[in-house]
Amino acid sequence: MSLQNQNGILQKQILHENKHLRNFSTHEHTDSNFQFSVLSIVESQIIPRLLKAEKIRTRHLSLVSSLRKLPSQKEIEKFADLCVSQDQKVTQAFVDHFLEIGLRKEDIFLELIAPAARYLGSQWDDDCMDFSQVNLGFIRLHAIANEFRLAYKEGGFAKGKVKRVMIASAPGSLHMLGTTIVADFFCKKGWQVVVSIPSCANELVQASSDEWFDVIGLSISMEQQLSTLSELISQFKCSSVNPRVAVLLGGPIFAVKELRAIDFGADDICVNAKHAVGLAASLLPHV
Repeated sequence: MSLQNQNGILQKQILHENKHLRNFSTHEHTDSNFQFSVLSIVESQIIPRLLKAEKIRTRHLSLVSSLRKLPSQKEIEKFADLCVSQDQKVTQAFVDHFLEIGLRKEDIFLELIAPAARYLGSQWDDDCMDFSQVNLGFIRLHAIANEFRLAYKEGGFAKGKVKRVMIASAPGSLHMLGTTIVADFFCKKGWQVVVSIPSCANELVQASSDEWFDVIGLSISMEQQLSTLSELISQFKCSSVNPRVAVLLGGPIFAVKELRAIDFGADDICVNAKHAVGLAASLLPHV
C-alpha cells in the first residue's frame, strides 16, 4: 500500500472520528475532559491504525555519519509546522534534506521527530493549534516515523542471545510516538520487542506474568501517573515470569521533574531511546 493511499484512508478516518467529536461536544463537559477525549481518539483510534497498516515501500536512506550540527529549535518548529500545513511530500523532503547533508538516522528520531511531537503538544496546551491541526501533525509524524523505521531496520540486527523487552506507555498516556521510537532502537540492537499500550495497569501486569521479559520499559508522560507507579512496579517484580526482571523508566515527566528510580522501585531512568538501550544491556545478568 502506498503512503499516498494510507494518507487517503487516514483522512477518511479523521472525518469519521470528527463525527464522534461533534456528538461529544453537544453534551455538557469541561475543557479538560474534552481535551482528553480528543487526544484519546487521535491516539487510540487513528494512530494505531497507521501502525497496523501494511508496510510501505521505502527508498534507500543514506548511512553517512552526521557531518553537521543537530536541528535547531527553529528547524524543529518549522518541521512541525510543515507537518500541519503542507502535504506529505514536502514534509518528507524536509527530512530527506537532513539525511543528504549527513545527519544520522538515529538523530532524525531523537533530535527531529521526537522534539517536533513535543512542540505540537505544547502548541495544543497553549491553544495555538486546534484539534484538526494537531491531529494532522501527529498523523504525518507517525507516517514519517513508520517509513523511517522500516528503512532503519534494513541495516540488519545485532547477533547474539535473544533478549526480550516490553516497552509500554503507563495507563492513561495520551500518545505513543516516543514509545514507538524507543521500540525501534531496541529492535535495531537485536532485542525482541513487545509494545504495549494498555488501558489499565492489570493488562501490563498480566503481560509480564504470561511472557518472559528481561527488561520492562515504562514511559510516563503525566504527573498523575506517578502516584500509582510504585505499586505497578512492585506488581511487576512480584508477578513477572522472570524473577530478576529489570524495570526502566522514561518519558517527558523525567525531563521536567527531578525524580529517582529507587523511589519507585525501578532500576534506572532513561533520558532518550539510545540511552535506554544501553541501560537495558547493562542490567542483563552476565553469565
